[in-house]
Amino acid sequence: MILSKYGKSMKQMKKQPRHPLDDLLRTDRIPHIWCPGCGIGTAFSSCLIAIKESGIDLKNTVMVSGIGCSGRGAGYVKLDSYHTTHGRAIPFATGMKLANPELNIVVFSGDGDLFAIGGNHFIHAARRNVDMTVICINNFTYGMTGGQVAATTPYQAKTTTTPLGNPEPPFNLPLIAYASGATYLARWTILHTRELTESIQEALIKRGFSFIEVLAPCPVNYGRRNKEKPFDTLKIYQERTIVKNGAHPTELDIDFNRVVILGKFLDIDHATCTEMYDKTCRPKDLLDEEKVAMG
Repeated sequence: MILSKYGKSMKQMKKQPRHPLDDLLRTDRIPHIWCPGCGIGTAFSSCLIAIKESGIDLKNTVMVSGIGCSGRGAGYVKLDSYHTTHGRAIPFATGMKLANPELNIVVFSGDGDLFAIGGNHFIHAARRNVDMTVICINNFTYGMTGGQVAATTPYQAKTTTTPLGNPEPPFNLPLIAYASGATYLARWTILHTRELTESIQEALIKRGFSFIEVLAPCPVNYGRRNKEKPFDTLKIYQERTIVKNGAHPTELDIDFNRVVILGKFLDIDHATCTEMYDKTCRPKDLLDEEKVAMG
């Protein structure tokens, strides 16, 4: 009998049940690149569970990401997926949705990719109410490129480019999304996995531009410079956050010296980009004329 390194026969190994997410993972690319203690894997798992439980057509589902640690998610998912250039996840996703309105579009990327180099694209996709779900992993730093200061780095936090502390205030991401025209807004941490999964599931089946911010630890490039171990970060998520569904986005600044608000903040309906385009550029009379002309 041939035994594996775990002391089990090959026959026993083959009988072991598959992981529940194996059908959505490119298992040949595992193990992933994310560091021990990183929160991206937890957020990615919540995203995949939500995709499965939402009941959306997986053959018509696309995951898009940009550059950064979070952006590697698109390479691990067994769906049509696009790992785009830095900051350009949303314009790629917008093009896909306009070309094929039947697609379910999921953008899974980081705070730097979506709100620094990609900030302009985020604003206009929300303004147009493009029908997509944007999941932003906010770890307050540029994790992949060395831990530089980001648009979300907390005030006075230390990074490689702000060794004395960040002198600038961070973005309030839900407020930007709200002011730009998003129709669904939520924020959770990777400690709140059940709520996060349910929120992503809601966003996936909702028409319009949905935005979910996920607070996640970066123990290597943010935590160690701010003397914050991974477990310390989880304690902060537990002790210094409150759930306040329906909170106004102006209340959602992140300052862990006070209390950070989590929850679902907005869920409204508005005509999508495709619907407004068809109403304006493809009115019924014009379509009827085209049909007549085509015979």
